[in-house]
Amino acid sequence: MNHMSEAFYAITLIWGLVFIYAVMATIDFGAGFWSMIYLNKNNTKATNIANRYLSPSWEVTNVFIVAIVVALFSFFPGATFTLGTVLLIPGSLIILLLALRSAFLVFSHSASSNYKRLLTLISGITGFLIPALLICVLPITHGGFIQTSNGIERLLLVELFTSPSVYAFMAFAISSTLFLSSLLLSDYSNVSGDEEAYQTYRRDAILVGPISLAMAGLLVLTIRTEAPWLYDNLMDYVPWLIGSISTFAIGYLALFIPRKTGVGIPRLAMVSIVTQYLLASYAYGSAHLPYIVYPNVTIETGFTDPATFRALIVTYIVAFFILTPGFIYFWRLFLKDKRYLKQNES
Repeated sequence: MNHMSEAFYAITLIWGLVFIYAVMATIDFGAGFWSMIYLNKNNTKATNIANRYLSPSWEVTNVFIVAIVVALFSFFPGATFTLGTVLLIPGSLIILLLALRSAFLVFSHSASSNYKRLLTLISGITGFLIPALLICVLPITHGGFIQTSNGIERLLLVELFTSPSVYAFMAFAISSTLFLSSLLLSDYSNVSGDEEAYQTYRRDAILVGPISLAMAGLLVLTIRTEAPWLYDNLMDYVPWLIGSISTFAIGYLALFIPRKTGVGIPRLAMVSIVTQYLLASYAYGSAHLPYIVYPNVTIETGFTDPATFRALIVTYIVAFFILTPGFIYFWRLFLKDKRYLKQNES
């Protein structure tokens, strides 16, 4: 196995972790937002459904962001120096918001009813802001926002937050967060037997779905203007993008399919939309190679020592086989257990 192929396998592993975290985190953050939106709606149990999902899920989600950071630092130490320098300010803000949200989610289980409203609001607001900040990492890696002076790299914050591409990514992150979470919560409500909450989240998914697709199109247009190298590479993966749009159509139409107990097949919709994001993620990630940070760091220049890579990959394989049964058990215990799903209170 040569140096290039080892680096490719390492970046594929990291991108896989990023995708898993992205899907889980967007659903998690979106659930917090919907919980806040429906907090004062007495005619629906949508907030209870969202809180019931959040209760066990947010702790597991945070495991993956730790795994991503550790894997990136271990496999690509050359890249982490650049990323660690330029992402110091936005990264610190993200960590602060994650810590704040996690703390309030912990306190929400023991706080009196007088404080639960405030805790829900904080969880909802941070769940809206964190995805928008997290996705800013991607346009930074496209180039044009890092200045090197006397060997010192610094992030050009003014240029970053006046870039149309950055705001297109933010809009895409927010709309995707609301879309994926509403789909998952509609499925969750359906399995729980709460038809009222199901119809509420199904309606939200129907409204937000086209917006998320439009934001994805806007994102590609801004990439064409601000990162032509990435756009040109992305055009080599048009079949994957077409597949992504096709699976979106399948998932969206699944919300309108009649069934014996109502309208819509939320499980089919959820699986199709996750597949849509998987195909689009593959196209974007492949088009981004070989650069980790354009044009400064590639997967070869930032890669670790081959002997270290082999030791690390064995460690990750062993960890995968140890942790996977635990995650499967978690899913069955909290997300499929009928006794838990049908309880009346979060």
